Amino acid sequence: MYQEKVVLCASSAYEKKFWINDDFKVLPEQIQQELKIMCVLFTEDVGGVLSMEFEEDGTLVFKMNSQEGDYLYDEIGSVLKVKELQRTKSELLEALEVYYKVFFLNEDATDLL
Repeated sequence: MYQEKVVLCASSAYEKKFWINDDFKVLPEQIQQELKIMCVLFTEDVGGVLSMEFEEDGTLVFKMNSQEGDYLYDEIGSVLKVKELQRTKSELLEALEVYYKVFFLNEDATDLL
């Protein structure tokens, strides 16, 4: 069965905005704030647009892009920053994946832990 990717949240250095999908507004405020801080600091540091998306299998991925001709966007820095976030925020990212798999994909939580 084909499903489109579900965007958890996004941040844009161009528009100076952060957005979180309404489907995830039920997450605790502390987690929403942590996502906002992560995304906004990311785009302030390297530029461009960052989105966090769930793939069809529930894997959470970081998607980065920039406007054509944006010479200030740090492509190498963005890759390094994602690796740093994956390392330092691994517990949060894994918990978000479990949450998505249980509440959106209807998987059994005992199989995921």
